Amino acid sequence: MQQNTVPEEAVGDNAYLPIPRGGPIFVPDMVSPLTKVSDCELAIFQELQNLEGELDGDDAIHSQADEISVDELKIITEEELVDKALKEVESTVNVGGEGSGNGLDGVGSESTKSLQIAVYDGKKPKRQVKRKSHGLDESYMAKVEELARIKQQQDEDKRAAKLHSFNGSLIDQGRGTISMDKSLKMTSLRGTNSTKAKTSNAREHVQVHYPEVVLCIEVYHNHRAKGKAQEFLVLGRQLLTEVRDRIYCLTDEIMNKAGQSDPSGYFLIEDVFCNDLREPLATDYSRPIIDWLKNSKDEAQEKWDCIMSGELHQKQKALLGSVTGLQLPKFRTMDMKKTRFCDLRFRLGAGYLYCHQGDCKHMIVIRDMRLIHPEDVQNRAAYPLVTYQSKLRFHKCSVCKIFKAQKFTVDDKWSPENPCYFCDLCYYMLHYVDGALHYNDFSVYDYFHE
Repeated sequence: MQQNTVPEEAVGDNAYLPIPRGGPIFVPDMVSPLTKVSDCELAIFQELQNLEGELDGDDAIHSQADEISVDELKIITEEELVDKALKEVESTVNVGGEGSGNGLDGVGSESTKSLQIAVYDGKKPKRQVKRKSHGLDESYMAKVEELARIKQQQDEDKRAAKLHSFNGSLIDQGRGTISMDKSLKMTSLRGTNSTKAKTSNAREHVQVHYPEVVLCIEVYHNHRAKGKAQEFLVLGRQLLTEVRDRIYCLTDEIMNKAGQSDPSGYFLIEDVFCNDLREPLATDYSRPIIDWLKNSKDEAQEKWDCIMSGELHQKQKALLGSVTGLQLPKFRTMDMKKTRFCDLRFRLGAGYLYCHQGDCKHMIVIRDMRLIHPEDVQNRAAYPLVTYQSKLRFHKCSVCKIFKAQKFTVDDKWSPENPCYFCDLCYYMLHYVDGALHYNDFSVYDYFHE
């Protein structure tokens, strides 16, 4: 995955750290049941215990078993089986017919073909082969039968192994197989093949407490709902404020530049508003919403039914059979600075809401949940790790075509285009004379990036 970076002034000093390859595999529009971090840990530990029990049972069986023949373990091709059988036939014929000088000449072509067919088909050769092969005795016939048995066993093992492969369909207990279109087959996430993650330089080292769960969290653009802006690896015991401080949005830059930045914000995860009230001037964005839900229950229920009958709901119903939860949730609030991800219940793959700067909204998705790996970054202070950052596009100066634009003007009569982008040097050379603005019948704005 190509790593793209945001401006240094936006994220500070950064370093790239290795992370394990691989990652979540998902089915589009598929959402997991309601879960939490502790449920994941318990399920994984139970699965590990079951695997250990199976391994111990296999060891006991193997310890009591007889010595295994090498021929039964070796992967033998059909050509090797035929060659081996024919060599056994040749050796036996030479020994039995010593002095005749015929070798396999005493074995007719019809008999040789019968032996090849018997090995390829995995069937026992017919006894009539012995009568046609001019004195082939029972010893090498038994050898041919043994090789044919090995070939037949290998074919059965191959067929059994295919049963465990994924063929692009979902198995739902009690409802049979649910077929899927090729476009909806399981696909890897774009951000999961990366080998490095971006993190701010953490001067301190904090040991990770085990067991620890790692969450893969995606943040989408505020205007392009299907465009992923960032992706993080977050520890299950981290506070939500740590993730919020790592989310980069152009709206924050613009509001800071205008001197109107609002420190308020919230995450809406299931039925919980997690409000950021760290700053004294911060306001509770969720309070008007909760008051409206209490005072307008009928209207709120009607809107909720409309939301739950949407396209995404219909797709989930087609895959899962039925989707419950049409009743309007009872929303509640929590303090973001005191809330950890392990304190919340959520659904993997579901879209949740991040709101800041008044009405700038982003969809967030908790895509994956797993135990931390030995190859993961073992420094607690390094998380959240940025594993993906959308590429930022910059305009060059429309005049010099060399430097990155710092300002743009609208309805500028002397500019070559409208809107027109300027670097600082070209802007002041065109619009200022002796330190004074030459004309002012235009609008000028600071330019950041696309």
